[in-house]
Amino acid sequence: MLSSTSALLQSAEAAANPLIPKTAELIVGVIAFALLFLVLRSRVVPMFEKAYSARTEAIQGGMEKAEKAQRDAELALQQYTAQLADARGEAQKIREEARVQGAAIIDDLRSKAQEEAARITSAAAAQIEAERQQAITSLRTEVGTLATQLASKIVGEALEDQVRQSRIVDRFLEDLEKSK
Repeated sequence: MLSSTSALLQSAEAAANPLIPKTAELIVGVIAFALLFLVLRSRVVPMFEKAYSARTEAIQGGMEKAEKAQRDAELALQQYTAQLADARGEAQKIREEARVQGAAIIDDLRSKAQEEAARITSAAAAQIEAERQQAITSLRTEVGTLATQLASKIVGEALEDQVRQSRIVDRFLEDLEKSK
């Protein structure tokens, strides 16, 4: 039995072990793997690398574009902020100039009104003085005429002489002014 068991074992060993491939299969498998590796390496891997590099470039370009857009946005914000500050300063300056101009206009109008009032007052005073002088002259003439007529009647002689009449009127007015 021993011999039959050992013969069986040997025959079983001689029959193929499914875990150990045959040498021909191993060589064909290695050659097929090498051919597949070479084809994949020469054809497929460059396409993968090309797609990978294109994707990497697209991502890198997108990131660079995003960073550039971010820098541009920050620059635009800074410019906008600067322009806004300039506009606010300009508006403040314009308001201050308008206030100063308004005050100057008010002062100018006030001084013109005062000058006009002074001019009107002086013109009125001059007109009053002229009318006063005219009234005084008119009164002197009338008083002189009346005084001459009265003196002629009182004295009984004619005082028609102009020089004499003028002296009498002046003397009469001086006496009147002294009596005040």
